[in-house]
Amino acid sequence: MQEKRLRQLLRDFRQGRLDENAVLESLRRLPFGDLGHTKVDHHRELRQGFPEVILGEGKTVSQVNAIVREMLRLRDNVLITRVSPAMARGIRRRFTKARYNPLARTVTLRSAPVPRQGKGTILIVSAGTSDLPVAEEARETAEMLGNPVETLYDVGVAGIHRLLHFSKRLRSARVIVVVAGMEGALASVVGGLVNKPIIAVPTSVGYGVGQGGFAALVGMLNSCASGVAVVNIDNGFGAACVASLINRL
Repeated sequence: MQEKRLRQLLRDFRQGRLDENAVLESLRRLPFGDLGHTKVDHHRELRQGFPEVILGEGKTVSQVNAIVREMLRLRDNVLITRVSPAMARGIRRRFTKARYNPLARTVTLRSAPVPRQGKGTILIVSAGTSDLPVAEEARETAEMLGNPVETLYDVGVAGIHRLLHFSKRLRSARVIVVVAGMEGALASVVGGLVNKPIIAVPTSVGYGVGQGGFAALVGMLNSCASGVAVVNIDNGFGAACVASLINRL
């Protein structure tokens, strides 16, 4: 439940447009909706500023659809991450307005306009084209959390002149999410160019001693640039959440 809707509910009660029973019925399932297999956290938007996000991975289509239906009952906007093409088809058969981004593996369904809450622009920067699935997950998430978002893709350290060409865009962002695999050096480079908070996302792109993103993770954790924070491997969603919280301050 959005704070705006809750305030309207209280105003309606105070002005006599709703009686006590109607208000109680509206609030009855505010803490969470119990679906048996899932406890849908309706209270999260009031606590954190954005509604619960559904992780599609590991769930069945019927479970996800039941969660979506419960969220839409309170007119929450819906973001589902890690969605396979087969799951996306099953969701869209039930909810025809749902939008699938196959690169990001996300499904979004907006029941209301997303309120603009970010004070500035979040810039999503990727080292290579192979990092785009994680970068796009971050972009979709940041937009659903009410931020203006820009992207700067394929500007890794193998051709550092590409990044330097866009130095003005780097400096104009309020928060920067840097997505990189291999050795993860791009986060340190960006961190050395700007006075903005950097959220670094190691990806599992690479081979050999890259060990599924571990080399990039260690490289980012060992960054000599100040102002660089690191999230888990391939966690574009988590990076966007942190960036969004910073962008609201």
